[in-house]
Amino acid sequence: MASAGALLLAGCGAQATDEADQSRRSPEPVPTGIDCAGQGKARGSGSTAQQSAMEHWIDAYQRACPDAQIAYNPLGSGAGVAQFQRGATAFGATDGVLSKQEIEWSREVCRGGRAIHLPMAGGPVAIGFHLPGVDHLVLDAPTLAKIFDSRITTWDAPAIRKLNPGTKLPSLPIRPMHRSDDSGTTQNFQEYLAGAASEDWPHSAGKAWQGKGGGAATGSSRVAAQVSSSSGAIGYFELSFAAAHKITTVSIDTGAGEPVAPTTETASAGIGAAEIVGKGKDKTLAFDYAAPKPGAYPIVLMTYELVCDEGNQAASLPVLKSFLTFTAGPEGQKRLAALHYAPLPGPVATEVRRAVRTLS
Repeated sequence: MASAGALLLAGCGAQATDEADQSRRSPEPVPTGIDCAGQGKARGSGSTAQQSAMEHWIDAYQRACPDAQIAYNPLGSGAGVAQFQRGATAFGATDGVLSKQEIEWSREVCRGGRAIHLPMAGGPVAIGFHLPGVDHLVLDAPTLAKIFDSRITTWDAPAIRKLNPGTKLPSLPIRPMHRSDDSGTTQNFQEYLAGAASEDWPHSAGKAWQGKGGGAATGSSRVAAQVSSSSGAIGYFELSFAAAHKITTVSIDTGAGEPVAPTTETASAGIGAAEIVGKGKDKTLAFDYAAPKPGAYPIVLMTYELVCDEGNQAASLPVLKSFLTFTAGPEGQKRLAALHYAPLPGPVATEVRRAVRTLS
């Protein structure tokens, strides 16, 4: 299991950030075609990966539906799940799929129902590096697994040279950086390593980092800052952080044609290759890392909204359904690329809206 999404090439990162910032500042027309739910309030919390998207969605929705109130607190996936499980929020947001035990726990707050996953925004997990004199780098899953498990320790190692013929690689120690906190980004990256390089990544794929050695920092922003300031460093984070810190990113050799850089188009192709494996109203996506598609960026993160299929809070349910129908609809999805996300493929968005309509 994993998930999906997207951005611009790292070489255009600064420009992408400027354009996205300008887009946020520019006045926009009030969205049309939204079925507002009248008065009411829906609170959510969780994933920081979808924070920018959520800010845009809330602003647009409340301009169209001024009597409704949506509040979102970007506490991180783990905290968002915990608050949802306690009934403190109408929806949670997570970059990782709930475990079977967590779904069972959700039955207490979802009176008569259970928590379901609604995919809403995707983004690539970029591999950023800081290597003087090298502005283009190709790596594959086995090599990444060994780098982040401290089994390839210098930049001129044979495995890296083989993937980068003609590139002058320095004899410099590799400094792999990972998240020190439980993270959906970590979970998605480890799921990719376990799925695409199972023989070279003998670890589990949870929210806690499992690799050996390397440095650590809390949050994607701090990992990106460490990579940006440390010669020889490499780390993983959402591509928006690479753009913000002007970090060059790795192109991934998937074995299915030319190496793939993280862009809006390649990440959307990755999402499109996913399969909906959730049962009933649940729309969990699964990725087959062992069978990559040409031109599809393989390390993708999908943020899910967690809601109850039945037993939602009566006071917030009308606004919740109205808001999520908007976010998964054409108006909600169309500006995501400018904010460094990949919009949902049409068939997935249709399935999500269908599930939202049946919430009770």
